[in-house]
Amino acid sequence: MKYIYTILILLVVNTSFAQVKFEGIVKDSTGVGLELANIVAINQATKTLEAYAITNDKGRYKLNLEVNSTYNIKVSYIGMTPVSETVVTKETNINKDYTMSIDNSLDEVEITYEMPVTISGDTITYNADSFKNGTERKLGDILEKMPGVEVNDDGEVEVEGKTVGKVMVDGKEFFDGDTKLATKNIPANAIDKVQVLKNYSEVGQLSGVTNNQDNIAINIKLKEGKKNFWFGTITGGSGSFKDGELYLLQPKLFYYSPKKSINFIGDLNNLGELALSRRDMFNFSGGFQMPSQQSGTNISLGSNDLGFRQLQNNKAKDINTKFGAANFSFSPKSTLDLSGFAIFASSRINLQENSSVLYTDQTLDIPDEYTESNTKQKSDVGLLKFSAKYKPNANNQLDYDILGRTSKDEQLNGTYSNVIGSINQFEDTNPYKINQNLNYYYTLDEDNIFALSAQHLLQDEDPFYNALLENDPLNNNDAINDPFDDTASDLGLDGTQVNYDVNQEKRVKTNQLDAKVDYWNILNKKSDINFTLGTIYSNQQFDSNIFQTLDDGLEVDTNTIITDLVDVNDIKYTFSDLYLGMHYRFKTGKFTISPGVSAHAYNVVNNQFNTKTKDNFFRLLPDLNVRVQLKGSENLNLSYKMQTQFTDVNQFARGLVLNDYNSTFIGNPYLENSLSHNVNLSYFSFNMFNYTNVFAFVNYNKNIDNIRNISEFQPGSVIRSSTPYNSGLEDESLSVNGRFQRRFGKLQASVRGRFTYSKFNQFINDLVSTNKNYNQSYTTELRSNFREAPNFELRYTYGLNNSDQGDRNTKIYTNAPAVEFDALIFKTFTFKTDYTYSKQTIEGESNSFGMWNANLAYRKSSDSKWEYEVKATNLLDTDSSIQNSNGAFSVSTSEYFIQPRFVTFRFVYNL
Repeated sequence: MKYIYTILILLVVNTSFAQVKFEGIVKDSTGVGLELANIVAINQATKTLEAYAITNDKGRYKLNLEVNSTYNIKVSYIGMTPVSETVVTKETNINKDYTMSIDNSLDEVEITYEMPVTISGDTITYNADSFKNGTERKLGDILEKMPGVEVNDDGEVEVEGKTVGKVMVDGKEFFDGDTKLATKNIPANAIDKVQVLKNYSEVGQLSGVTNNQDNIAINIKLKEGKKNFWFGTITGGSGSFKDGELYLLQPKLFYYSPKKSINFIGDLNNLGELALSRRDMFNFSGGFQMPSQQSGTNISLGSNDLGFRQLQNNKAKDINTKFGAANFSFSPKSTLDLSGFAIFASSRINLQENSSVLYTDQTLDIPDEYTESNTKQKSDVGLLKFSAKYKPNANNQLDYDILGRTSKDEQLNGTYSNVIGSINQFEDTNPYKINQNLNYYYTLDEDNIFALSAQHLLQDEDPFYNALLENDPLNNNDAINDPFDDTASDLGLDGTQVNYDVNQEKRVKTNQLDAKVDYWNILNKKSDINFTLGTIYSNQQFDSNIFQTLDDGLEVDTNTIITDLVDVNDIKYTFSDLYLGMHYRFKTGKFTISPGVSAHAYNVVNNQFNTKTKDNFFRLLPDLNVRVQLKGSENLNLSYKMQTQFTDVNQFARGLVLNDYNSTFIGNPYLENSLSHNVNLSYFSFNMFNYTNVFAFVNYNKNIDNIRNISEFQPGSVIRSSTPYNSGLEDESLSVNGRFQRRFGKLQASVRGRFTYSKFNQFINDLVSTNKNYNQSYTTELRSNFREAPNFELRYTYGLNNSDQGDRNTKIYTNAPAVEFDALIFKTFTFKTDYTYSKQTIEGESNSFGMWNANLAYRKSSDSKWEYEVKATNLLDTDSSIQNSNGAFSVSTSEYFIQPRFVTFRFVYNL
């Protein structure tokens, strides 16, 4: 790998020395520098646009040009006469100023070359063709070449360090703006322009009274030939490996017209290529946002999803997926927009994992555990959404959305533990969830605006758990008995059976309403006031039961012998919050200051086993936001929030619950809320003059009387029982994150760093344990963006995880270099390859693995209908990857087995 780095560095050095700087100032007739003037350099030999620049606030520009070449320099600015002249470069830098005069001509200006980047107000428009070299296939390939735009490993898009919240195509939402589906599926050859919409507001009536500075959307403008026609790709492929056949089918079809749009994405393969992972599907919100998210109240509904073992970097031993998604939008008339989508994802996944768990406090009688496990997962998930927007005039808008989600999930796990022995576990669940959202916006006049937002959630979860553990019926009362005997006795299991076959049924029903009414009064051009009246009402019902299946198949209820403890649950939990908020916003110079306060009347009731526990109280929650607009694309933002945090019904239920074969849980009906203070400071800067992108975040959070667990381990065992409690102590966390990115001609360099600190308290075996974690990670990256030459990306990540838990201090070091390379060969072949290497060191022991992928594609020309490809993944045939991590009271090292080397032959048909 060091030879690859050497070659690429030599290429960088050679490129740098072969260029000269062409810079100066663009001024008006009075000598004042013009900001956002456009300068392009057209190579007279190749007749191509070779360099471009946009002037900064002082009118300065800078171009990097080839030596000994002739260029046509064109300077343009809205409302002024364009300037054009021929410049011949030698081997020395050139300084040249331009003076522009007002254009009084009404003649149409002929545009010979289109600027790669233009800025108009809060919109940055990128000309897609200016960033293509022929190797791009999807939207994400183009976005990552645009200055100020990043696409992370999860497919999320960031602009100037801020996450893009919505993606549209010709103004129509693409699957509710999901960035991952967009970046991985929209064909690159269909894209004409990419518009970055800063300060984006979905409701035009509220754009002047809400803080939208951090809201960013992207709108994809299609090429003219793609409108009113079906376009897209159909990909098919096959191959073989030692254990069977490989297959792939991926139809991706799109249709856009002024009144309607239809998108279809299909994916059927056993290669491990996930259109959306299970986690993506779980997090797919459909664009729903809680009306109360800014109120200061934070209520958790908990998660009763299966404890699905997660894929590591979307890799596993065997992955079979089926995916289908359809999205439509239709405007029957100018005042009405209808849209929706349907998504179905099915997966069959096999995981193999070896783990070692080292418990952090060595004074406790807890043995280290080593496990080997095999897991089979089945998951079928469906989502369905319908939306309607009615806007009869500029003063009224009504929105309605409904989203349904249902799934059928199963997990079968076989584990061998050096402490417990053999364990077989089975889990399944068939939950559903229905979200409804209603919004109405009314503008009475230019100074008075009203808004109603209401959201309703109906959710039903029914997880089932079964564990089968070894038992010797003859040693139950011996001093040395089976590892699970003591727990079985506590649960009231029949110890005369050959195996402990224990089952648990759970049912959690949630019904929640979140609604508010807002009123804005615009006092003057620089200030406004907002009043909010809102409520949250949540009702949860939780039932659970533990029973045993005997050797003869008979099912019997257990009868716990622990005093005052039951192994069933029947609880009703009700939460309500009625609040009134006020926020005042005013602008003075570069400052926008928004202080606010909300008054809350809380009522919390849990009713179980004929005992009702209440908690009623009143609280004021202040907040503050201060924004300093230093320049057009440079700002500093400070925010403070005080929040009240409430937990979910699972934490209150005092009946015993099985979380896993080695973990039981007993709730606490007397839990109270916790209070948190959060301070966030952020800085953003994007300089189009030298394409420097800087952002930094500092976030501090203090949580008072937070809910933590008291954990009690059985002597000499890893089996534990946990109970939540209000700690009465303060938990703290601090995170610092920043990135510096700059372009140097055709090269882009970036440095990114992240530091986090957290401190929390817990009880383990009646001893107070304070955990302190220090994590830091640094990434350097160098990327090229050549039009003709091959392109590369070099990346190196260094990380340190320092965990101070109990009397054990653990440090995990990570070193991870990576390289990517792509080239267009003879204008017909596209070659891409990437290699990643990861080395983790913990307590002097190192584990490492490498992954190498490559593909070679052929198409006769960029307009060809057919393309043929050979793709190879895991060329090194790596068996497994290693991951080290730390939990609340342990440090673990896990080996995940992954799919072997795959080589597939594919065809792509372009519509």
